[in-house]
Amino acid sequence: MRVLFFGTPDFALPTLEALLAAHEVVGVVTQPDRPAGRGQRLQPSPVKRRAVAAGLSVLQPARLRDPGWPERLATLHAEVAVVVAFGQILPGAVLDVPGRGSINVHASLLPRYRGAAPIAWAIIRGEVETGITTFRMDPGMDTGDLLLQERVPIPSEETAGELAVRLARLGAAVLLRTLERLDPLAPIPQDHAAATFAPRLRKADGWLRLGEPAPGLVNRVRGCNPWPGAAMMTPGGRLLIWRATAGPATVAAAPGTLVAAGDGAIGVTTGDGLLLPTEVQPENRKAMRWEDFLHGARLTPGARLTEIS
Repeated sequence: MRVLFFGTPDFALPTLEALLAAHEVVGVVTQPDRPAGRGQRLQPSPVKRRAVAAGLSVLQPARLRDPGWPERLATLHAEVAVVVAFGQILPGAVLDVPGRGSINVHASLLPRYRGAAPIAWAIIRGEVETGITTFRMDPGMDTGDLLLQERVPIPSEETAGELAVRLARLGAAVLLRTLERLDPLAPIPQDHAAATFAPRLRKADGWLRLGEPAPGLVNRVRGCNPWPGAAMMTPGGRLLIWRATAGPATVAAAPGTLVAAGDGAIGVTTGDGLLLPTEVQPENRKAMRWEDFLHGARLTPGARLTEIS
């Protein structure tokens, strides 16, 4: 099948690889190069790098709503478009270019978690299951009719970055099955009343509110790894928490107080239970074990950590 591929980050690469192996990719549409790093030099997206290496035609529109793009894409004569984490909402005129429509690979069990960050928000909100959905795109945000879904459990220790790797691979497999069965598949309208939303994360979404229960704080730590990172303040500055578990509190103390947690461990009191960090990163330093940070910062039970305001 002649496929026009839309995608930008690493998450889209397994699907692009699967299409290269099984179909004819007639063109790749990705976001424009962006400045990155200390020198702020323009860097291509992961999808662009792979497409260039494969000798594919690459298009980088700043806005697909600008005049002329539907006509330009039509010259590629694609039968179907596949969209994976592209980063722009496709207008109806672009969606209608391929004769057999446009299909999105979404990392959630739609209609739940529509939007840009479904993996992170599923973890932050304590879901124990998620999945991949393929659906026929319409001009709305993730509102099109469903084609296939596959469910996977979310282990209690898994971070958003780790789950994204698993779902990217699964998305490639579900997309290939969708294309194989495209004609007999009967699209199913979404139950819009059951929709939930997963907006793009902001740095402030990672700020830990220590008055909340410890299990919810652990979910936020997992959902904000690798970006933006869950954070709180210590006497020496901002501290990122990359991994943590939750435990019961045996001492009544104000949220944010360091207390002994048995066997030499030290935890942080919360609104309910203890937050037990295991991997942290002080400002301008490398990640390290929580115990090593406490030793270096000379923090002992009774010290107070605070929220970022």
